[in-house]
Amino acid sequence: MPIRALLVDDVDDVRRLVRTALRFHGGFEVVAEASDGAEAVRLAQDHHPDVVVLDLGLPDLAGRDVLSRIRELSPGSKVVVYSGADADDRWVREHVEGYVLKEEELDYLIELLASVGSRASRQSVLELPKALTSAALARRFVTDTLFDWSLEPLTEAALIVASELAANAVTHADSPFRIQLSLNPSTLRIDVVDFGAGTPEPMPPSTSSEHGRGLLLIDALTTAWGIDRAATAGKVVWAELALPK
Repeated sequence: MPIRALLVDDVDDVRRLVRTALRFHGGFEVVAEASDGAEAVRLAQDHHPDVVVLDLGLPDLAGRDVLSRIRELSPGSKVVVYSGADADDRWVREHVEGYVLKEEELDYLIELLASVGSRASRQSVLELPKALTSAALARRFVTDTLFDWSLEPLTEAALIVASELAANAVTHADSPFRIQLSLNPSTLRIDVVDFGAGTPEPMPPSTSSEHGRGLLLIDALTTAWGIDRAATAGKVVWAELALPK
């Protein structure tokens, strides 16, 4: 699959130069371009690119603000700064995968993006309300995303896992939730983040109980699953499926 790139620079000629170089190198797809910070943040949230080529000198937002918002809304994206000036801000350098001055050879930027992009994890995220219809929307989201990622053989197992986790969020946590798919080198990870109390617990196998079977099924289908505390509030229930060989 090509490395999906978002180009962010307020100079059209710079974006065109980078876009052309990526095309000639091969292995990249430019999914969007932005000429200011607000547009860059919106496009990062919409596309969840593998790599972001970011100019810090944008007309509307400080580079640090753009970077922090991209990190928040598209945490799987790798960011490489492509700037006309060296940055004194240590925080910026600590939160990017690379920093290239525009005076450097363009080939250096492209090779760095190829290296960084090969380590990126592809992500897709959907926010859903506390409603019985949300489980069906989560299933459609999973089906469409796996089709886009050419992972149709995982669809049946992923739908079962996503359905169970979504139903737990709505029925037991009584909460809206976020479902996130992450494609890593060897696994597909499914995260469901909710904001309710309590944690799901697998129950012993029973012929009479209607509850607790879902987690036993998830345990049987996946390579690993677990429950973590969310970064802000609530919890993350996650599961991983091995990629087809």
